[in-house]
Amino acid sequence: MLVYGDIERDETVEAKQAAVTSLLSQAFSMPPGIERHGALVTAFISTSELVQGMIDAEFHERGFDAWTKDHAAGMECLSVLARAIRESWRSGFGQPTPLPPTFFETLHGFDPSQTIRTKQAEGYAFYALYPESYLEAAKASGLGSDTQVVGIRSIGTGLSALVAAEIGAHAPITLRPVGHPFGREVRVDPDLTRSLTSESRKTFAIVDEGPGLSGSSFGAVADWLEAAGISRERIHFFPSHGNALGPQASDRHRARWSSAPRHFVSMDDLLLRGSPAHCLESWLEYLLGPLDRPLEEISGGAWRSRRYQDEGSWPPANIQQERRKFLARANGTAWLVKFVGLGEIGARKLQIARQLHQAGFTPEPAGCRHGFLIERWHEELDSLDQAPVSRKSLVEQVGAYLGFRARLFPAVEHQGASLGELRRMAVYNMGQALGDTVAAALEQSLADPSSLTGKVHRVCTDNRLHAWEWLVSGDRLIKTDALDHSAAHDLVGHQDVSWDVAGAMVELDLSEDEASWLCDIVQQESGRPVDQALLAFMLPCYLAFQLGAHLMAAGALGEGPEVTRLRQAADRYEGLLHNRLPRRGGSEPLQEQEEAPAS
Repeated sequence: MLVYGDIERDETVEAKQAAVTSLLSQAFSMPPGIERHGALVTAFISTSELVQGMIDAEFHERGFDAWTKDHAAGMECLSVLARAIRESWRSGFGQPTPLPPTFFETLHGFDPSQTIRTKQAEGYAFYALYPESYLEAAKASGLGSDTQVVGIRSIGTGLSALVAAEIGAHAPITLRPVGHPFGREVRVDPDLTRSLTSESRKTFAIVDEGPGLSGSSFGAVADWLEAAGISRERIHFFPSHGNALGPQASDRHRARWSSAPRHFVSMDDLLLRGSPAHCLESWLEYLLGPLDRPLEEISGGAWRSRRYQDEGSWPPANIQQERRKFLARANGTAWLVKFVGLGEIGARKLQIARQLHQAGFTPEPAGCRHGFLIERWHEELDSLDQAPVSRKSLVEQVGAYLGFRARLFPAVEHQGASLGELRRMAVYNMGQALGDTVAAALEQSLADPSSLTGKVHRVCTDNRLHAWEWLVSGDRLIKTDALDHSAAHDLVGHQDVSWDVAGAMVELDLSEDEASWLCDIVQQESGRPVDQALLAFMLPCYLAFQLGAHLMAAGALGEGPEVTRLRQAADRYEGLLHNRLPRRGGSEPLQEQEEAPAS
């Protein structure tokens, strides 16, 4: 199934240099504390993107990785910032030592006119991967300053600098594994290989997030080292989790991984069981006051037990992809503490949360603390699937909400899938789920994206309009989970408001008249009409995406009540899609399969 996607951006080096300089100026002007530390990490992440983009540009030009002037200078910049983060972390967020003047000379020494492609680090954005956990893992590793650290791009660019900073090693090198996702390989300048591996007794540390389904990126770097004469026991791994390699791993990689020294510290060990200064609860108490009780974990769909009296009423949830979230209680008030992303992502979402709340649409945000957003948890309210409101009120409030987002939160083109990509996703997912005949019928029914592209006005859409995402307070609706889903680890991203109109039509069971009325309200609130041809295109694409997402989530779990809920939801999306497909001979609907094949 086509569900997931990566967020990449084309940026100039000059723009990234200016952004890093501004972020560092802001960080060093703040008083000591977790907020200042978070600002320093934000600057580090932005610098990591800059360095990754420059080294990748060299890689694509040469066809292999080499130790160039920009590679060395970029990794030295990251090493300086990594040492500053280490100092801040180890001191309990005390006053940091100013950066050396040579840092800014090096930073601004890169060609400002160069355009680079930067990639958003998934771990920082979605999966609560904290760079400080690599400091702790390196500290516990026992490795010395003579270790050669190797980072795997993208996210390993910065993470490797943190490992090197903790053990006192010199600046790392970074490599870009390429090829099939389950069979990556590295291409390295032979001179660099010889210089790094001439001493066969040297220890190497390979740093990245993951491993994923195959672990082939870690494996590719280790293969390269072993081929150059480095013995297996001298290769250490720094992953982001402690699990075995995924099901697509080769036998050779699996055998090496099972016996290799691996160094890993989880977010739970770092932030829930760490020292008082590093504990998430202490960060919250600076904002909320003393907590009434310890944090309650509600990740992985556990939040449903707080909203529903019995499990039989639970909506489906993709529990493996849910963000980490907790309930905090302070002075008798409940607060949702949810990971929304490190770096600039968290600050941007806090700003949106404040605007939406001030307009009366969403819960009150209290603030953001180093990746976690804190907002009111209305435990006394029922969700819309349990306490329905009048249809008139529903359409009016949903329309006002969508129109507000369309007017206040514009987005740029690269922040979401193109219409062509949405069309390919829809056709592919239908083919995977229901076969080529049905996919061909959908493809035939969808308009040519080129005829619609000029009608797209991309905004920060909600992308999550299901009935259980709305709370009912008297005659007022409160939208929850309103910040993450157009900036999630999927291919949809920010879209035209017609994507959300389609979502509301599907998830809230709007009639044709209600959908028409919703479009009128969105137009009134946003100042721009909802293009009906574009809406007709978006609706089957929305259904195909949801079908694929639910089937993929079910397939990852295997069996159990969650799988049943996910497959029942997928069946609903499939049925709605069939109703929109052209009929054979103008009269008979396409024959439905009895059971959708696994993705």
